[in-house]
Amino acid sequence: MIKVAINGYGVIGKRVAHAVRQQGDMQLVGVADIAADWRIWPALDRGIAVYAPEPEQATTMEQAGLQPAGLLEDLLDQVDVVVDCTPKHIAAENVKIYRARGVKFLVQGGEKHAVTGHSFVAESSYAGAVGRDATRVVSCNTTSIVRTLTALKTAGLLQRARGTLLRRATDPWESERGGVMNTIAPEPAIPSHQGPDAQSVDPDLDVVTMAVKVPTTIAHLHYWSVQLTRLATKEEVVDAFRASSRIALINMTDGLTATNVVKELMADLGRPRDSLYEVAVWEDMLTVQGDELFYAYMVDNQAIVIPDNIDAIRALTGVRDGGESIARTNTALGIGTGFR
Repeated sequence: MIKVAINGYGVIGKRVAHAVRQQGDMQLVGVADIAADWRIWPALDRGIAVYAPEPEQATTMEQAGLQPAGLLEDLLDQVDVVVDCTPKHIAAENVKIYRARGVKFLVQGGEKHAVTGHSFVAESSYAGAVGRDATRVVSCNTTSIVRTLTALKTAGLLQRARGTLLRRATDPWESERGGVMNTIAPEPAIPSHQGPDAQSVDPDLDVVTMAVKVPTTIAHLHYWSVQLTRLATKEEVVDAFRASSRIALINMTDGLTATNVVKELMADLGRPRDSLYEVAVWEDMLTVQGDELFYAYMVDNQAIVIPDNIDAIRALTGVRDGGESIARTNTALGIGTGFR
């Protein structure tokens, strides 16, 4: 059993915790967080051991009627790997603690590539993470870019890609705290950061991205224009996407006409927290004109990186077969099921 700790029980951390507990080869030893309110109650109710990062937070928890199992340093002494899901830039400081204690770790896409020297998307860079001390699971948008472009690249169809991202304004749980409203806010630079970030996973990708923030919290939406390596048919492109177990082909003719509808389908399927782990590509919108491809897809910003976190845990702890890890994760999380 791979013994896992999670530092940060927020949007990503609690979803990774659930996913770890579904794996037959992993044990969630505990989670660490600074929260002492409603955010940590579900973990305790599920029997998850909760640790405090520092003595001050432990005291705060105790004053709130919670009983921490110990401090982060106690948790790290019990595990093989720690998944850092703390807010952006905090993980870069936590890395010093992990390295000092000799614990393997992975961070999320809010951190720079240089923090670990390796960026992870399971279908593209699993082999490079095997046995490493650390890796970085890239952001939701970057994960979707690498997944879809890797599918085209594997099929020998990808020459270059240009994408426009409509980015959600904030996460649903904190919508009252900020985010754009009654406006659309373009990101100030072209390329936006997602394209170069995708190249940190696969330097051979010829990709440029543009991004704009829009007033929604449900999901991101991408539009892509791809120069293919040759004349191709729509069927060839669809087959390339279908070859990826983490790309789901959906159709507007089935009533899946918008991001909120796809999320409702996930809820009806009983997915935990309505999670869409896959990239949802609209098949009936997908168009091929000679050697040009045009397509659009949905990204669940809270869920898409969860399976890659699980695969990254296996890679760091020496599981060499990336295909086997992906298959095990998919089965445990129900990835690929429920679509027609």
